[in-house]
Amino acid sequence: MKLTTKSEYALLALLHMARQDPSAWTSVDAVARAKNIPPKFLEQILLALKRARLLRSTKGKHGGYQLAKPAGQISIAEIVRVLDGALAPVESVSEYFYESTPIEGEPGLVRVFKKIRDYASDLLESTTLADICRNRPLKRRRTK
Repeated sequence: MKLTTKSEYALLALLHMARQDPSAWTSVDAVARAKNIPPKFLEQILLALKRARLLRSTKGKHGGYQLAKPAGQISIAEIVRVLDGALAPVESVSEYFYESTPIEGEPGLVRVFKKIRDYASDLLESTTLADICRNRPLKRRRTK
């Protein structure tokens, strides 16, 4: 798994919103200025997050975006998957985005990459925006 700039900006923007009053609407320009993100690029990212139902928006002078659910219910994994797809290092071990790859013929490599997938997925699934905002120690669920 390698995060794209889109995912990095999405994480920064959502953390910014998670630190605001939950009933407040945050403008694209406010987030762009606070996190040094190009506004047009940020708008595309926020629209993708809105389509994924992680954000909601309203128009008008005091409009903008806000989280669609509490920060404690939005995992880092959800955000990354919306913008980058699979959390797995190779598609052939992905649970949600499987595609055949050359390593499938080598069971030892498949095992290694599944362990990497499980570790990354478990950590990102169990970490929420609220955890990051509160600077909580990260806990990983135990895997098989």
